[in-house]
Amino acid sequence: MYVPPRRHILTPRSHPTSDATGPKDAKRGILIIYDIFGFFPQTLQGADILAYTDSSHPYQVFMPDFFDGKPADISWYPPDNEEKGKKLGDFFKTAAAPPKTLERIPKVVEELKKSKGVEDWAILGFCWGGKIVNLSSFEGTPFKAAAAAHPAMVAADDAKSVVIPYAMLPSKDEDKDEVEKWQKNIKTPNMVEWFPDQVHGWMAARSDLEQDKVRKEYERGYKLVLDFFHKHT
Repeated sequence: MYVPPRRHILTPRSHPTSDATGPKDAKRGILIIYDIFGFFPQTLQGADILAYTDSSHPYQVFMPDFFDGKPADISWYPPDNEEKGKKLGDFFKTAAAPPKTLERIPKVVEELKKSKGVEDWAILGFCWGGKIVNLSSFEGTPFKAAAAAHPAMVAADDAKSVVIPYAMLPSKDEDKDEVEKWQKNIKTPNMVEWFPDQVHGWMAARSDLEQDKVRKEYERGYKLVLDFFHKHT
């Protein structure tokens, strides 16, 4: 499933930098909300997989740099001592505060829709990005479908306001009870597929693709997301 990177960096007016990949004539687009570690190779490769795996369903894929070039340091995770915990906590209070990003998404989508000719949109988020995806799926959303892989801050009440089809791919590190409550509350077509032997982050920055099992589950995760988006966009 690996594909060579075919990306370029664009600079929409409402956002300083966005990684972009996929056929420029594709009318369907995917907005990716990366995890707190930003533009990692595994995450960028995932964008290429979404864009090019199925030539009959091409996508333009965009990954805005919502952290403005200052992502979290991956050495902070897991937060197994006080110093790491403080650094992560401070990052979530500042750069990764959800309201700061939520207000920027409609502007980015509208600009890309006009400049790149994308007509139908889906959204995918990892970790912190999963929370952003959930909050971006309420009434008035520009997206037709949503997906979250190893989502952070899952809250059952968030599901009540979701108005579009939604896929969730939790890892072994997510709260099972909270995810189950979330799924009971959602009213739209949905899918929850557990990856019980994968760590939080296996589809993004923390994926060790040198391990056969991780690579296979990484590929399976992206296939599930693609199939879901094919069905609902």
